[in-house]
Amino acid sequence: MSSIRSPFGQDVEKQGIKLPKKWNDTNSKIPTDRTMAVGGGVAVGGGGVAVSGDSSEFPRKRRQRYVEKDGKCNVHHGNVRETYRYLTDIFTTLVDLKWRFNLLVFTLVYTTTWIFFGLIWWLIAYIRGDLEHTDDGEWTPCVANLNGFVSAFLFSIETETTIGYGYRVITEKCPEGIVLLLVQAILGSIVNAFMVGCMFVKISQPKKRAETLMFSQNAVISMRDNKLCLMFRVGDLRSSHIVEASIRAKLIRSKQTKEGEFIPLNQTDINVGFDTGDDRLFLVSPLIICHEFNESSPFWDISQEQLAREQFEIVVILEGMVEATGMTCQARSSYLDSEVLWGERFTPVLSLEEGFYEVDYDTFHQTYPTPTPTCSAHELAELAKKGEEIPLPPLTPPPIQNPNQNLDGERGRGEWDEEGEVESVSNGDVKKMDVQH
Repeated sequence: MSSIRSPFGQDVEKQGIKLPKKWNDTNSKIPTDRTMAVGGGVAVGGGGVAVSGDSSEFPRKRRQRYVEKDGKCNVHHGNVRETYRYLTDIFTTLVDLKWRFNLLVFTLVYTTTWIFFGLIWWLIAYIRGDLEHTDDGEWTPCVANLNGFVSAFLFSIETETTIGYGYRVITEKCPEGIVLLLVQAILGSIVNAFMVGCMFVKISQPKKRAETLMFSQNAVISMRDNKLCLMFRVGDLRSSHIVEASIRAKLIRSKQTKEGEFIPLNQTDINVGFDTGDDRLFLVSPLIICHEFNESSPFWDISQEQLAREQFEIVVILEGMVEATGMTCQARSSYLDSEVLWGERFTPVLSLEEGFYEVDYDTFHQTYPTPTPTCSAHELAELAKKGEEIPLPPLTPPPIQNPNQNLDGERGRGEWDEEGEVESVSNGDVKKMDVQH
């Protein structure tokens, strides 16, 4: 099981454990007003936070995600008693089945109808006495050359699939056979339309298209246009574009109302450009989605210190139409509180080559440190009203001997030169920021 090391000491692991659909013991239920996270010696409950002195005494447990990184929702529907509702929408039920069950139903439906009508054809021949006069040349049977159940089954297949080999044919002296022929032809057309339509919809589902839509592993918080912003990056690996692409974000966090009602997994909208139209994307190259911390933002009063104590999950949803098929596609991902990095900025991935722009996906998830105040956006607004200068923490170089070594090794956030300056890469240029020692 893979693990991602967060800056706050938590290990964020990809989950592989499914919760049971039914609870046998009521005492074994996990209350929704408490988190499952215990990381770095911090045990969090519904009423507060208990901090231990030695983090090595506690095993680090993963956080329970609401939405996985690959977009899978960790919600199981248990004790559903009104199962008849699935049968009222049988078409969607069949489309949602797994491929092995879908193919099994597809085969059983056709086989059952062939056997059913084959049995009726055999009964007609048996009642009329056709099976007793198979060698009588003067006898006119209902179906010529039908001498048993196997031949009746083959005639049923020929009738429903309109193959018509010409060896077994219905005669005009059998009115009941003509009626059965009409019934099987009509029902066979309905079965063909239903099952072929179901298979076509399942094959053309755009779920796999979402596999080539990428979200950055982490979200970052840093300054943009003198305002604190939450940012994450999205990209499309295919050359065929997503038409009418739009993005939205939800904050999943438990909430207690003023009346004392506890709401687990409360959903709050995060504005990522709905007012300005920035949520409508032209997703040709990777884009950085930005949420500004203002008075209506749920992060208005969150500082860097408070972020380490918060427990939330940000679910991001990218929607659009597949250019090749015109069908709607949706890709989802999420960011836990431990996957939100304060004081970071994404490394540029776009470069201008001779005659085209090139995207380097090796640096798609990489970030580098940038001067960011540790206070909340609310406090920054108060300082701006007073005319005071925004406090920026100094960037101190890590204790490394190689001046060209990356700040965090694999992530490649930046490089320190011999004079103690860090190179900060912006979207279009490279600047040097003096470091205060």
